[in-house]
Amino acid sequence: MRLTEDEKFMKKALAQAKKAYDLGEVPIGCIIVHEGKIIGRGYNRRNTDKNTLCHAEITAIRKASKVMGDWRLEGCTMYVTLEPCQMCAGACVQARIERVVIGCMSPKSGCAGSVINILQMDEFNHRVEITKDVLKEECSKILTKFFEELRERNRSEKADRQESDY
Repeated sequence: MRLTEDEKFMKKALAQAKKAYDLGEVPIGCIIVHEGKIIGRGYNRRNTDKNTLCHAEITAIRKASKVMGDWRLEGCTMYVTLEPCQMCAGACVQARIERVVIGCMSPKSGCAGSVINILQMDEFNHRVEITKDVLKEECSKILTKFFEELRERNRSEKADRQESDY
């Protein structure tokens, strides 16, 4: 089966998410594309860098802006494995990103339609086109696996602590 362009680029974002996973970070990956070329990549590094701002999207925007030589990322498409949070959605609007392609939605914290839709608010001077659910199963699967493993580790650590109390 032949992949669409959106699926091809989402696979690249998933490769970034795998880097976060390998670090023990929540596996979220992002790439930014301009004229068919990847100009920015990022993955979640909040715990590794001990920095709230180290979301995949923020890192990719910073790198893409450097390549473009401008803070405006007009004509660019962002591919992200999980629906952006309020900070990242706001950054997309501020950067004038044309389109955001989302792997899976985030019902508790997503700001591209799940909780609120910052990307398309009429009150702002820029609205971002949204495409949802590209490679949804793959994007959901890596997150589900990560959180299942995290819960298992936490249960094991709790059991170990309880045993040492005796």
